[in-house]
Amino acid sequence: MRVVVVGGGIAGPAVAMALHWNGVEAVVLEGRPRSDGREGSYLTVTPNGLDALEHMGALSLVRDAGFPARRNVMLGSRGQRLGEVGLGEPLHDGTHAVTVKRSLLSMCLAQEAERRGIPIEYDAPVAEVADHGSSARATLTDGRTFEGDLLIGADGVHSKVRRAIDPHAPSGRYVGLLNFGGITRDTHLAEELPEEAWEFRFAKRAFFGAARTPGRDVVWFVNLPGPEIDRAQRGAISPDAWHHQLAELFTGDPGPAAELIAAGKLELVADNVYDLGHVPTWHRGRLVVIGDAAHAPSPSSGQGASMALEDAALLTAALRRHPTVEDALARFVHQRRPRVERIVATGARTSSAKTPGPVGRVLRDAILRPVFRYAVTDKSMAWIYDHRIEEVAPARDDF
Repeated sequence: MRVVVVGGGIAGPAVAMALHWNGVEAVVLEGRPRSDGREGSYLTVTPNGLDALEHMGALSLVRDAGFPARRNVMLGSRGQRLGEVGLGEPLHDGTHAVTVKRSLLSMCLAQEAERRGIPIEYDAPVAEVADHGSSARATLTDGRTFEGDLLIGADGVHSKVRRAIDPHAPSGRYVGLLNFGGITRDTHLAEELPEEAWEFRFAKRAFFGAARTPGRDVVWFVNLPGPEIDRAQRGAISPDAWHHQLAELFTGDPGPAAELIAAGKLELVADNVYDLGHVPTWHRGRLVVIGDAAHAPSPSSGQGASMALEDAALLTAALRRHPTVEDALARFVHQRRPRVERIVATGARTSSAKTPGPVGRVLRDAILRPVFRYAVTDKSMAWIYDHRIEEVAPARDDF
């Protein structure tokens, strides 16, 4: 069996490795140049995503690239503690959730895929994909073609493969937030933050998250409510001006946000935040989408990367367990849809809490304290974090 994977972010190299782990040949097509893993924002891979990595023999490389995170601590607009929630039970070897730079995670997965002999074509934008009944084909903008028994679209929220499967498929929904990310090196402010945790602040004008590394660095992000912007609008403001504007947003607010931003380096600028909920059709013939191309939770869910990794492991398991590609894809979608759509909906509710007006802030803070005490608890979130691949896809014979 040969598989063509469109997209070299997180889902693409992961599914290629999961397939290769089970003896299937795969090639990955990535439209962008090779990344050096140094720019961008951070994310957390929770135990459910780490479990999926373990099923493709790649857990250690991600664990070594990041640092542990055990819980999220929530603070209100006046600095008051609203509550906290753990990030799930650790894996059997004691591994907790891992915070890692998104671009570094992608680079590590891609490098490991290549080390295993999986070819990745960079600077290889796909012009079109097509299902030919017994095979599927991707045609690049330079005219080259790649053909396989299956084509997997791991090409993100603006997926070209999703459109090929269904020209009327929904597009990503802008959730009303611009995302910024940065890092502050060797700062005494790290001591103000909890260890092995993310601290989130529902501040007056924006949402702020920060985590201390095992050293004295602090990684942070800002979700700024506002209209969607295009590349020209983003570029019309200099990085220094964006940086100054972000620090000003938190001036007068309790906590270290303003000082951390002012002293830090901005690494992600005004990235529009999207989600993607119900996609009616995930597959047609020998085409299928996974990860953000099929279901994109907003970053507020903290589950985008972990859902993509789960998809990679479970699509491979479905292909291994069912006699035909068509049966495998149908089973994969049936199995995955309820879980991922519930997670997208959970993330959407969290995003809406970041964009209230002045009156809404007071109501939000009043409501969230009992929410975190009685509703959003370690027990209530276990269905997300404690999901394990072996429970839904027990090992079977290889292909």
